[in-house]
Amino acid sequence: MKIHIKNGRVIDPKNNIDSKLDVYIAAGKIVSLGDAPAGYVANQTIDASNLIICPGLVDLSVRLREPGDEYKATLVSELQAAVAGGVTSLACPPDTDPVLDEPGLVEMLKHRAKQLNLAHVYPLGALTRQLQGKTLSEMGELREAGCVGFSQANNAIVDTQVLWRAMEYAATFGYTLFLHAEEPFLARDGVAHDGEVASRLGLKGIPSIAESLALSTILRVAEETGATIHISRLSTAEGVAMIREAKKQGVKLSCDVSANQLHLTEHDIAYFNAHCHLKPPLRTQRDQDALTAGLKDGTIDAICSDHTPVDDDAKLAPFAEAEIGATGVELLLALTLKWAAREKLPLLQVLSHVTQASADILGIAAGDMSLNSDADLCLFNADEYWQVTPTALKSQGKNSPFQGLEFAGKVKMTLIHGQVVYQT
Repeated sequence: MKIHIKNGRVIDPKNNIDSKLDVYIAAGKIVSLGDAPAGYVANQTIDASNLIICPGLVDLSVRLREPGDEYKATLVSELQAAVAGGVTSLACPPDTDPVLDEPGLVEMLKHRAKQLNLAHVYPLGALTRQLQGKTLSEMGELREAGCVGFSQANNAIVDTQVLWRAMEYAATFGYTLFLHAEEPFLARDGVAHDGEVASRLGLKGIPSIAESLALSTILRVAEETGATIHISRLSTAEGVAMIREAKKQGVKLSCDVSANQLHLTEHDIAYFNAHCHLKPPLRTQRDQDALTAGLKDGTIDAICSDHTPVDDDAKLAPFAEAEIGATGVELLLALTLKWAAREKLPLLQVLSHVTQASADILGIAAGDMSLNSDADLCLFNADEYWQVTPTALKSQGKNSPFQGLEFAGKVKMTLIHGQVVYQT
């Protein structure tokens, strides 16, 4: 199948391309940008006038809810949501039911995802058995089954000797550990940022030091062991400063921020909006400003959606009892574009945070439009507005703090291996 995409503006951060170019695809690969290859005859021509053509987005945190929580979402619904948001590759955390700590479960998940011919799924295996933080999982076998890294999801490793051994093992074999920094005792029973808003609402808080204290331990052990670490969903100004300094010291380190944290603060929970019950909690304006600065100067590498679909009833409970999480994979592009507009940043720079940088962190061949690379592409209209409504979202989870709002950046078409898998 040969596809010619014409009249579009190509933005490819990895290759520093931002220009009006035609794209030529053959056998699922990009064979030329600009001029047609000799003897090229297209089977299909796509007119991308007024559209931006960029690499398919790469999302570092998408909960698919399978296996075990199909009443919240299914593999089919969430991968359809992914391609509707222009996401062609995604990493899923291991906190499923059962936990992804067995090779057979990983193989089953990858097999099912491949059969759907939608977004590519890259599982993160459980770092410890059952995510209990006590015994290391069989990382070698999980890697062979298809895991691209290892994670504790939202669960901490309290025993620092276990953390040390995990990092030593990971460093020996070149594995990347994806860790969320939160000291569990300081965060215990907390549901919001420990500040004036939580105090006024009578909600138990999670102090910023819960992140910085856990981060201090992770960074120190990583420095000693030489392990490669990715910090998932950074949320505090102190955390940004610590990551910046650790990178200067040569720690093998990357990190991301949730798109939610770039647009929401603790004040958004003021009316007990359960859709804003997130982990990490929404922090202060000072924290948000620091996260923005960290993205701008390269301290923070990527933006993720932290996609966490939940059952509708789970968000109807009082704020403190409502289930944590927000759906977001379909909003990743729109929220990234909104942040770019707010900060007056060029798309070439901003799109790198959801394409090339994320792919590099996962160690996968994605997130770029190099010649002979897979034709995983997102075509979107940066000026077309759409409203976030339950009917507009493909995800089975409708739990978004942005419900009812309008955003610029409408995905018009998504291609996987040169095949159109989504189109409006």
